[in-house]
Amino acid sequence: MPTPKDTVQAILSGGARRIAPGSAVEVLLERPRHPEHGDYASNVALQLAKTLGRKPRDIAEDIIAATRGEIDQSGACEPLQIAGAGFINIRLKQASKTQIVRRILDAGAAFGRQAADKPQRIQVEFVSANPTGPLHVGHGRQAALGDALAALLESQGHAVTREFYYNDAGAQIQNLALSVQARTRGIKPGEPDWPEDGYAGEYIADIAKEIVDANDLDAIRRYAVTFLRKEQDADLQAFGVKFDVYFLESSLYADGKVEAAVRGLIASGKTYEKDGALWLRTTDYGDDKDRVVRKSDGGYTYFVPDVAYHVTKWQRGFAKVIDVQGTDHHSAVTRVRAGLQALGIGIPSGYPDYVLHSLVKVMRGGAEVKISKRAGAYVTVRDLIEWVGRDAVRFFLVSRKADTEFVFDVDLALAKSEENPVYYVQYAHARVCSVLAQWAGDPASLGAADLAFLKSAKELQLAQRLAEFPEMLGNAAVELAPHAVAFYLRALAGEFHSYYNAERILVEDVALRDARLALCAAVRQTLANGLALLGVSAPEKM
Repeated sequence: MPTPKDTVQAILSGGARRIAPGSAVEVLLERPRHPEHGDYASNVALQLAKTLGRKPRDIAEDIIAATRGEIDQSGACEPLQIAGAGFINIRLKQASKTQIVRRILDAGAAFGRQAADKPQRIQVEFVSANPTGPLHVGHGRQAALGDALAALLESQGHAVTREFYYNDAGAQIQNLALSVQARTRGIKPGEPDWPEDGYAGEYIADIAKEIVDANDLDAIRRYAVTFLRKEQDADLQAFGVKFDVYFLESSLYADGKVEAAVRGLIASGKTYEKDGALWLRTTDYGDDKDRVVRKSDGGYTYFVPDVAYHVTKWQRGFAKVIDVQGTDHHSAVTRVRAGLQALGIGIPSGYPDYVLHSLVKVMRGGAEVKISKRAGAYVTVRDLIEWVGRDAVRFFLVSRKADTEFVFDVDLALAKSEENPVYYVQYAHARVCSVLAQWAGDPASLGAADLAFLKSAKELQLAQRLAEFPEMLGNAAVELAPHAVAFYLRALAGEFHSYYNAERILVEDVALRDARLALCAAVRQTLANGLALLGVSAPEKM
């Protein structure tokens, strides 16, 4: 069912085509900065001015004249008005604004969800931690971002697979095994025989307690990796994150996929030998210099298994892949894409998509927290969950744009105040639940409420904010921006609290009371739907 905004936009688009046949101009409706300018405004007349060689205001007048009948018949808005240099201002009618309340109550948990015009099989790969220690706060930010992004894409009609890539091969795994072996032999971090790049956390000692033969390094390696995979799984379970697929880097070597990728690169003619090493002409694909594929000692550089791994993603039928990684992986983006392009197997140039996140700094008591006894040198996801709870961690870690640095303030996350965004949003939900409990009526009956009684500025503003939810979700999914959901929920909660403080809900006038309760119930449903996408609960009491 089209929204009033959709209706007006379609009418204006038709008018613009009649005024300027053959023009490809796109009619967009945007919220003006100042409410007195209307609910929406369009700059279509300004866009057409150069094409038509006419004044924008004259074009706007023609568009309004050409669409007047359709606008009146739609009943969606008041007569269109011209402002400034030629903007067309739109004021929705009261009934157009409040109809969203009934739509939300009818849709329930499905409000905001929609079928995709072109549904895709999408893989979202995130966390992908080395199995060498507990998950740190950076992994936590990846988990919050990746899981919310996957849920967001699912809400827009796509089939999403969540995948965890275990880097269980390479030097870091050897260092893990040597660290456990050293602790098994009674050697502690900092002592003369401690491995140069050893892991110092207390978890190494925990693993060492279970080792029987300190001389069998392969057995130690296998046990340590298994132990830490279980630990990481427990961390993710506590965080409420589940994966559909776990993929092992070691399988790429065991199945010959890394060697196959290298043979493919050589066959493409995009490689050359120099200084005993094999190089790939990544400069042909936008890199600042060519990169080594196989080192002079015969080993592969780190991006080669990544290329082989992404070939498997393409072969598994994922036309769209999104990797959520730290900004320290920025240099890998060009190299992996270059390798995939060089293979010449039909993979698109922008494959995969990347969401790169910045570092997380943890503050507590006004000071930065850097050390965790359990991990040795960093704060873990488990630490944060134990300090402030899962809801606060998940909301906070997705509440900023991914590529901005984030300060996780533990004291703020525990505060019961307006400054704490997750508390503020959850409290708005609980507040509606409290009002409905005081009313003690049947919420299902609110679908029949007469919404014509919703007339105040705050009520109409709140209704319009509710109407923005589906479009916000659609845009956030396209832009791979789950933080937009957190921003929206914060704004909706703020407008509801303002309304609640300004108006009595449970008034004696039954018709007015039911209309206001219906509006409140729609707010509750929308808050719950948005929080669910972020993996955050919607409590009924606080």
